[in-house]
Amino acid sequence: MKNVLVVCTGNVCRSPMAKALIGKEMAARGLTDNVRVDSAGTYAMVGHPASQGSVNAMAQRGLDISEHRAKQLTANLVERADVILVMEEQHRRSIFVTWPRAIVKTLLLSELSGDHAGIDDPYGGEQWEYDRTAEIIEDYVQRGMPMLLKRLGVA
Repeated sequence: MKNVLVVCTGNVCRSPMAKALIGKEMAARGLTDNVRVDSAGTYAMVGHPASQGSVNAMAQRGLDISEHRAKQLTANLVERADVILVMEEQHRRSIFVTWPRAIVKTLLLSELSGDHAGIDDPYGGEQWEYDRTAEIIEDYVQRGMPMLLKRLGVA
């Protein structure tokens, strides 16, 4: 079993959306028995549900993240992950400071598709901001899937 870990700050907006979208792509490829996708936050709002804006944005894509509960990034999650996908450089730095060896498996989500861009946090914003963030994440996931599968060794 390969493990993908998606990391953002609070684990209530971006990483739950990315987890759901990556999971959808894995399912479409018949890889749910081979690849596990999880999410966590560098400063997680532990126990909180996904933000309503994120729930709505994923519902528009036929995905239900209403059962999501935020959790803190831990050594166990980092060590178990084969690939760690972060939303911003500050997330990569947080991982590097605490778990320096994990830097080799930590990428910005955008880097999977050849870009180098952070994804802004829509937390507290209007629904259109969550929808836009979901569009950006979905684009990076779809374009980056071949590279993710290659990095996982399941391509």
